[in-house]
Amino acid sequence: MKISIILATLNSERFLESTLKSIINQIQVDIEIIVVDGGSKDGTLEIIKKYSSSIDAWISEKDKGISDAFNKGIHLCTGDYINFQGDGDGFISSRSVFELFDKVDISDMPLVCGNITRIDENEGLIYSTKINKNFSKKSLLFKMSLPHQGLFMPRGYFDQYGFFDLQLKFSMDYELLLRSYNHFPRVVIKNLKVAKWRRDGIGEGNTLKVLNEYNLIKSKNKIASKATLALIHYFTIFKYFIKKII
Repeated sequence: MKISIILATLNSERFLESTLKSIINQIQVDIEIIVVDGGSKDGTLEIIKKYSSSIDAWISEKDKGISDAFNKGIHLCTGDYINFQGDGDGFISSRSVFELFDKVDISDMPLVCGNITRIDENEGLIYSTKINKNFSKKSLLFKMSLPHQGLFMPRGYFDQYGFFDLQLKFSMDYELLLRSYNHFPRVVIKNLKVAKWRRDGIGEGNTLKVLNEYNLIKSKNKIASKATLALIHYFTIFKYFIKKII
């Protein structure tokens, strides 16, 4: 089994090298590394070229955002499973991917996911996720409960449900999962911290915009009645303002 790791970058010289190393250093697994750069103007390309012998394919050209970059990566990759990383993310240890898939039955190509740690710009821990081993798709009614840094998706999922929506700015990974909500694939959860998610993405400081986009994509994919989705949306907004006050 081959696993493709798609890394999207744009002016990423600050964190790119550590992210790349965390991918390159994975052991006991067949890893394919695809780097899609959006036309960086800083030292990003020099870092990519420095590690080019370990990178299977890379491109650098202007794109239409993260969705476009990830889609280009999917077209380039040849793996059975695909994982998506941002330039400040990366794996926690050199055995992260191996331990996630170890002894997992992939005969029906399930979604495979581990936990992530949310970190700040200085590697400080903000929180860690703990996904319920008995994952229920109903958790997707409220949030993106399978974070893409720790999620490995079979290539066939994209053949069946398509690629990332270029019109979305914050929640393209969430929307892609919601497309399969009514016929959701089997999910394997490992209680293992697999990857890091750094707090410097486009969603940072845009919580209300993210929540509004969440509501839009849930309605678009008809994962529940309009009344139920409206209730969830307004309850989520209420919680957001309560947290701000507290």
